Amino acid sequence: MKKKTAKKSPTPQKAAAKSKSHPKAGQLSVTPAIPLFDRVATILDAARSSVVKAVNSRMVLAYWLIGREIVQDLQGGDERAEYGKRILLELSKNLLARYGEGYSLPNIRQFRQFYQVYADREISIGHPLGSESAADIRYPLGSESETPVKAPFHPQLSWSHYRAIMRVEKPHAREFYESECAASGWTKRELERQIHSLYHERLLLSTDKQGMIREQRAASPGFDPAAILKSSTVLEFLGLPDSPRLHESRLEQAIMDNLQTFLLELGRGFSFVARQRRLLFGDEEFYVDLVFYNYLLKCFVLIDLKMGKLTHQDIGQMDGYVRMYEDLYKVAGDNPTIGLILCTEKSQTIARYSVLQESRQLFASKYRLHLPTEEELAAELKREVLAIQQGRAE
Repeated sequence: MKKKTAKKSPTPQKAAAKSKSHPKAGQLSVTPAIPLFDRVATILDAARSSVVKAVNSRMVLAYWLIGREIVQDLQGGDERAEYGKRILLELSKNLLARYGEGYSLPNIRQFRQFYQVYADREISIGHPLGSESAADIRYPLGSESETPVKAPFHPQLSWSHYRAIMRVEKPHAREFYESECAASGWTKRELERQIHSLYHERLLLSTDKQGMIREQRAASPGFDPAAILKSSTVLEFLGLPDSPRLHESRLEQAIMDNLQTFLLELGRGFSFVARQRRLLFGDEEFYVDLVFYNYLLKCFVLIDLKMGKLTHQDIGQMDGYVRMYEDLYKVAGDNPTIGLILCTEKSQTIARYSVLQESRQLFASKYRLHLPTEEELAAELKREVLAIQQGRAE
């Protein structure tokens, strides 16, 4: 008969180690070395990124498929240019009636061009129109396990990105900008800047290609999910309203609120028209902070707020806004549109009217009698900024 040996009690160190590695039922495990905030932030960042990838993928895929439908329909019909124009115009009219903005005739033509540029990227999914296969579409949602072997478009890139890339003529250059944009996290504006500065061509001539790429990627801030989700193209695709406040910072919102009230209370003929008025010029989107109509002068007044130093580029941009607005909204009987730039930099505030060359004489002789002076506007802007800063400090 074997003699039973008494079990040795574990040392305190071993007991603690065992408790850490095998928590009892209902007992929380020991907190990892990564702080709680960092772990939660990682979860939220991943979730936001997944949402953006899903929206981008579905929107880009939808426009590619629409382009394919258009091309196939026109190929099977009358080949005359007039027939094609009539078909696209009718399609645009019906889509605008059902889905709202975003389906103008120029946009419909872009869908067709998009498919024609990327026609070789056939998608191995069922046709989504009127068939059960529509429910089986599992196009990239952010997880590698859900990504088809042949992913036709990068889920990080939005429709705005692809609109810029498809204008690049050489296929290998298009592939480079698509890949590098996804790797670097370029905004649409940064992508266009790289294209216009011939980044691809400069890289080919460089003797240190990897070093050039590393330097460029290090300078890129990366994708901003919030900026992508509140873009006008995404909101139009989802059928959501485009709120002006989506395009303003909190400080800009406060200044615009006060300035809007100030001008309306002047009693000099100002009537509010719009806030963050979107102007489309080709593929470019521009936003004017405030638009008024002065019924005494019978003209539009465009106001833009600049958070920083006033430059000649800002003045030139306002001149461009004025010309675009006149082309889009000016009617018979209206006098020339004028612009107003408000600039706040640290403790300095500046107000500057922007008047086209052909309207300067009218501005000097008539407009000055009814408009607040630049000094009045600068003083009001300064009061507003100081009041906002004081309120934050309190």
